[in-house]
Amino acid sequence: MEQMFITPINPLNSIGDIGNDKKVTYGQAGGAAFHDIFKEAIQNVKDTDADLATQEYLLSTGQIDDPHTVPAAAAKAQLSVDLLAALRNKALESYNEIIRIGI
Repeated sequence: MEQMFITPINPLNSIGDIGNDKKVTYGQAGGAAFHDIFKEAIQNVKDTDADLATQEYLLSTGQIDDPHTVPAAAAKAQLSVDLLAALRNKALESYNEIIRIGI
């Protein structure tokens, strides 16, 4: 399975652990991380759409044993598109906020 950019939630052992795992990137490294997030989101949309098309084809040709996988694949594809749209909207909001900052 392809590795996602979302890290799982880990339990904290103590309050002292908060903030120890933060990675702050500046300059070109930060831009690359930002680029990778969008690249993975776009690839996720492509993959889920291809999976949905495959499931629909298998259903229409009668080659699928469990037809409930088609709505599940459709929901997964819709969620990946919604995530990409939300990322885009947040990026545009952030850009507009940066533009409004007075120097």
